[in-house]
Amino acid sequence: MTEQPVALVTGGNRGLGRETARQLAALGYHVFLGARDLEAGRTIAREIGGSVEAVELDVTSDEHSAQLKSLVERRGRLDALVNNAGITGNASYRSSVLELDLGDLARVLDVNVTGAIRVSSAVVPLMRERRRGCIVNVSSGMGQLSDMGKGAPAYRLSKTALNAFTRVLSQELADTGILVNAVCPGWVRTDLGGPNASLAVDEGARGIVWAATLGADGPTGGFFRHGKAIAW
Repeated sequence: MTEQPVALVTGGNRGLGRETARQLAALGYHVFLGARDLEAGRTIAREIGGSVEAVELDVTSDEHSAQLKSLVERRGRLDALVNNAGITGNASYRSSVLELDLGDLARVLDVNVTGAIRVSSAVVPLMRERRRGCIVNVSSGMGQLSDMGKGAPAYRLSKTALNAFTRVLSQELADTGILVNAVCPGWVRTDLGGPNASLAVDEGARGIVWAATLGADGPTGGFFRHGKAIAW
């Protein structure tokens, strides 16, 4: 088993995923950079440099998750899982929840929620064997029940469900040494956040990396933005 810490970042070929992979690699991690398009992932891995390995990963694919499990097992450890892959769906921001295309909603939930569960189910057993590690579910303030509003209903529903998954999994793993947290990176200038967002990508990724590199005495079962707890 390698002594080098190992991280897996889903949706790693652009935006926050790519920057999270870059920052983790700079900290000395071997990073599995998950990307639906393997060649695009390999291009990003070469651009980042360091110990970054692109892996073909569509989080909606059971086959890809099984292959991922084998890769992680061969590496012998997984110290950080960042469930970053996410989509907003086809509906506009102003769409009504009563007018959602239910097929589109199902697709958003499959990527943003079921995808995180599918990947976690494949690789967390190895983390349990070592009784250590960090799981980060990249969420959004738009999923906060305490400040829930209208707009982008499919995305909001998916992030609220992802937050619930965070709470459930953190309780299940409470005595294992594995820390499970949700992170809102803030409004970030990515393809999803748009050009008018207030934060640069590296700023948004810092909070994700913080949660992915917590020590054994770090928090679990929380929701954080820039390293500070926020309401659910």
